[in-house]
Amino acid sequence: MTPIYPPPLQPGDRLAVMAPSGALRELDSFKQGLDLWRSWGFEIDVPAAVGQKWGYLAGRDDERRQAWMEVLTNPDYKAILCARGGYGGARVLEQWQWPNPLPPKWLVGFSDITSLLWGLAQQGIVGIHGPLMTTLAAEPDWSQQRLKDLLMGQPIPSIRGLGWGGGRVTGPLLPANLTVATHLLGTPHEPNLDGVILALEDVTEAPYRIDRMLTHWRMMGKFQGVKGIALGRFSRCEPPENVPSFTVEEVLRDRLGDLGIPIVAGLPFGHDGDNAALPVGAMAHLNGDQGTLAIL
Repeated sequence: MTPIYPPPLQPGDRLAVMAPSGALRELDSFKQGLDLWRSWGFEIDVPAAVGQKWGYLAGRDDERRQAWMEVLTNPDYKAILCARGGYGGARVLEQWQWPNPLPPKWLVGFSDITSLLWGLAQQGIVGIHGPLMTTLAAEPDWSQQRLKDLLMGQPIPSIRGLGWGGGRVTGPLLPANLTVATHLLGTPHEPNLDGVILALEDVTEAPYRIDRMLTHWRMMGKFQGVKGIALGRFSRCEPPENVPSFTVEEVLRDRLGDLGIPIVAGLPFGHDGDNAALPVGAMAHLNGDQGTLAIL
């Protein structure tokens, strides 16, 4: 499927904030992100539903599902900015029916937003795996500029990590939080993985849990059609104290290193640090020898 890029944003465009996952609690960083988007010249609407709470979720499932439908189908909104991650996006997709026609517009977020980004990618629409409203202000200038350039149709530079070898490949890029993506496997919202370059990151998962998820991918045969893997940050994934363990790096090497495909690790995206914006479903080039990931 040829990826469909939403129209580039222009100053003055109206953008909507949505909270499809966890309840918003980082109010200061949220306001900083809001101020930054407005400083770029965009009009930002923050519906009252963004502040709702239902347990650990930002409102009941039907409320968040309705909010998702409203921002998707409202022609006034040119992009959808996710407030935060957490958990809950998959519950929005349960019993979900995509609108027909589905107007292409930008969706920006990462972590739990993987579920919605992958759902859009399955429909052929490119979204942005990138900073949330609550994390954007903490990003370095180059990362903020990268997100802005990507949304406004400007070229973005390649990012560099540590190449594990394997040569070079070109294919659709599918960035994801590993935990969220693992729980989409086998559901109606799993995109086609044949020929893709996976870009994976995670946070607060012990090495044995990373092992368990990657072993699940292997046993399901999900890596068989994957052309390359780009690894971002696996932050706060240290072994439990006083328990025999591999490091997360050792687990990644063990579970991925024998796939015979290009792999680049240590790329600047994910939690707890620089989070380079990556277009979901766009064509990309991964060089496992030179350690680079470029968007085409």
